[in-house]
Amino acid sequence: MKRRSFLTTATLASAGLTTLLITGCTSNTKKKDEETVSVEETNEAFELDEETIGSLREKLTSGKYTSEQLVQLYLKRIEAIDASRPQLNSVIEINPDAVAIAVAMDNELKAGKSRGPLHGIPVLIKDNIDTADKMQTTAGSLAMEGNIASKDAFVVKKLREAGAIIIGKTNLSEWANFRSTQSCSGWSSRGGQTKNPYILDHNPCGSSAGSGTAVSANLCVAAVGTETDGSIVCPASVNGIVGIKPTVGLVSRSGIIPISKTQDTAGPMARTVTDAAILLAAITAIDEDDSVTLESKGKSQTDYTRFLDANALKGKRIGIEKKPQGNNKYINALLTDAIKLLKKQGATIVEIDYLDKINAAGQAEFEVLQYEFKDGLNSYLATANAKVKNLKEVIDFNITNEDKAMPYFKQETLESSNAKKGLNDKKYTEALTASFEGSKAILNAVFKTNKLDAICGITMGPSCSIDMIYGDRWGSYSLTSPAAASGYPHITVPCGMAYDLPVGLSFFGTPYTEGELIGLGFAYEQASKKRLKPNFKPSFL
Repeated sequence: MKRRSFLTTATLASAGLTTLLITGCTSNTKKKDEETVSVEETNEAFELDEETIGSLREKLTSGKYTSEQLVQLYLKRIEAIDASRPQLNSVIEINPDAVAIAVAMDNELKAGKSRGPLHGIPVLIKDNIDTADKMQTTAGSLAMEGNIASKDAFVVKKLREAGAIIIGKTNLSEWANFRSTQSCSGWSSRGGQTKNPYILDHNPCGSSAGSGTAVSANLCVAAVGTETDGSIVCPASVNGIVGIKPTVGLVSRSGIIPISKTQDTAGPMARTVTDAAILLAAITAIDEDDSVTLESKGKSQTDYTRFLDANALKGKRIGIEKKPQGNNKYINALLTDAIKLLKKQGATIVEIDYLDKINAAGQAEFEVLQYEFKDGLNSYLATANAKVKNLKEVIDFNITNEDKAMPYFKQETLESSNAKKGLNDKKYTEALTASFEGSKAILNAVFKTNKLDAICGITMGPSCSIDMIYGDRWGSYSLTSPAAASGYPHITVPCGMAYDLPVGLSFFGTPYTEGELIGLGFAYEQASKKRLKPNFKPSFL
């Protein structure tokens, strides 16, 4: 079963949707006409609108900007439209040292030292990633307030080595959306509700909600998200940006608040495939503290931009599920148009039959995640500087502080996870075999039999409305679980709009084919040019 389904409601579980989503809602009492004018004026005035890592790099090299100026501009942008009207609420905390770090990066450039394409570039990271600085790491939970990490997460270490400036942390679905079956994506008890920048009363998806919204709204040039099932690619899709969920093992998870050792990974979120490729290379490396990364030895790349080929689709065999993902004519039209473009670019489309099989194998996925969440979170909290030291204490804190910690939806997923036994339990090992090994076997057979280079489809349908009472309502269009449950790589690229909301196109492949997928995504991106910046429409109607 896809995680988005079983985290939404038990009724929808049989539909096979999935992800780590959540969202609680905040009221908007401002007049729509005043809000629209304010946002439009702010948007038009922003001088770094739709900049890329490459274009900022050129401006730094030419002396048009310093890194300090870039940081100040993005911080001003965050204050103008994230903290103020329209209050996107995507950034949960600002790095108080960001300007000082930028000055240091400027001084290095003046001295002739360049760390690479990310040197002096401002980025944001998700608030479940440890930073050994003045920022907290809380997974959006009030129970974790005050947790200052003693050590940088490995991906943070790599970002700092690359010269990137972490200007803040992004809001997320609390506990990466592993708290309730009736959650509203993008809501956390610490950070409140993140909004979709295209239509403000709509959902940003999750759990990397803040990262998706912030990148789309030009609050940064790129961001780091994390995914267990859909938490990078869904918010990328519904916020009109590019997201890469790498092969599990390509990017370290040490120092990241966990859900699943089998499925967790960090990954890049950006407005272009090129920027996502640059960011991916920066955070990719073997980490002795995360043994799964040892499997990437000899399979990773130090430069993923070398795969950026506008002709990469030529001669490729792309699998498309023969059974329609849903019956919405507008969304189906986007896929039809995408397929036509893929063919025009030289790809061969192969009809395949795999989603029903994957969904059947994935029925055990939630069971696996519950066991691994309890085990992984207890290990993380045991050495963290948090006031709670295990999952049971998190649950107790939420009960004691229910009015603030659980004002809309409760914590039945935390409770069901805490009831699980250890990872030596037979039920866990059986579920792991059914979900993880089963998904891999199905996909491997499909790829081999059909000689595929990638599988393609609609990533997600357009964003649903923010609903704190009944939670998320995602339709049948979801392609997050096949790559998530198997640990395989996945890229989503903007492919058009439906109901004034973005829809993404997915490509996923076999392990460590990130380079090839980046090539396919880039070729499609360059031929389609479907990224549209958000216009902050107050409501759907």
